[in-house]
Amino acid sequence: MTQTQIKYSDAGVNIDAGNALVERIKPLAKSSTRSGVMGGVGGFGALFDLKAAGYKDPILVSGTDGVGTKIKLAQALNKHDTIGIDLVAMCVNDLVVQGAESLFFLDYFATSALDVDIAENVVKGIAEGCKKAGCALVGGETAEMPGIYQPGEYDLAGFAVGAVEREQILPQGVAVGDVIIGLASDGIHSNGYSLVRKILEVKNIDIKDPANAKLAEDLLKPTRLYVKSCLQAIKAGGVHALAHITGGGITENTPRVLPENTAARINRNAWQIPEIFNWLQTNGNVAEDEMLRTFNCGIGMILVVAADKVANLQAILKDCGEIVFILGEIINRQDSAVEYI
Repeated sequence: MTQTQIKYSDAGVNIDAGNALVERIKPLAKSSTRSGVMGGVGGFGALFDLKAAGYKDPILVSGTDGVGTKIKLAQALNKHDTIGIDLVAMCVNDLVVQGAESLFFLDYFATSALDVDIAENVVKGIAEGCKKAGCALVGGETAEMPGIYQPGEYDLAGFAVGAVEREQILPQGVAVGDVIIGLASDGIHSNGYSLVRKILEVKNIDIKDPANAKLAEDLLKPTRLYVKSCLQAIKAGGVHALAHITGGGITENTPRVLPENTAARINRNAWQIPEIFNWLQTNGNVAEDEMLRTFNCGIGMILVVAADKVANLQAILKDCGEIVFILGEIINRQDSAVEYI
């Protein structure tokens, strides 16, 4: 009796599709290369030469993140070319908070069955994000896992490594009287999407309906990359701390970079909340304090700076394309770590 031969493809894994994706990815990765990168995509590991990147006494800074359930909206709308930008931004914006330049990035793409076209579009976004951040896409992993993911689904994770000279690590020097600068977000970025999706469900909104095209566009706007502008500000001097406003919003993220005896006093009227957040608050009947600790509410990055450097730093950040707000100041802590006035 002849036994039926079973192939890997019979189990739902297509090696040829994986190889085809690697070939498509190679030029995308090459487009993001930078000084310090050794070799190209395809090896078992990626090499990076810190000396060639110009560092004398470097400290490595690493971070990993995903894009949360925003990925469900990208899949529902069949739009996959910006979610990779989100992935990079979520990682490298965290690195610059430590004062670090992003050096290289790796991605993890997991799916039920590999669709090469979709995966290529995702990686195009990743490469674009890397170029905007000044870091190199040096590799990653593509995993087909039928039975773990449903057909048509995929998930993403990103891993970034940066470096900062030892004496320049942030935060440092935060003191009472420092000024709090806020940089405008490009929308919701990549946090709070489980609440976004819940509001869409409760209001029975079909995001795929052409009548909701503007809403869909707003919800999928990619996370803003603050790396180059913040590095320019740091280089100019006077930046004592940065806070990436992600999950937890201004309320939870700002205190992470402040000394325990200090607090942030923030003027709630110092910036205009973008319309998409007003829409979410109204349609979800979300309390204001819940909005401020769930979403960025229009502020994607906070800088704590010396008072005598504010004007110069404002000019630098604006020249880099940022919309800048003076949000408040650092005070002696009495009760809450963030006081809204």
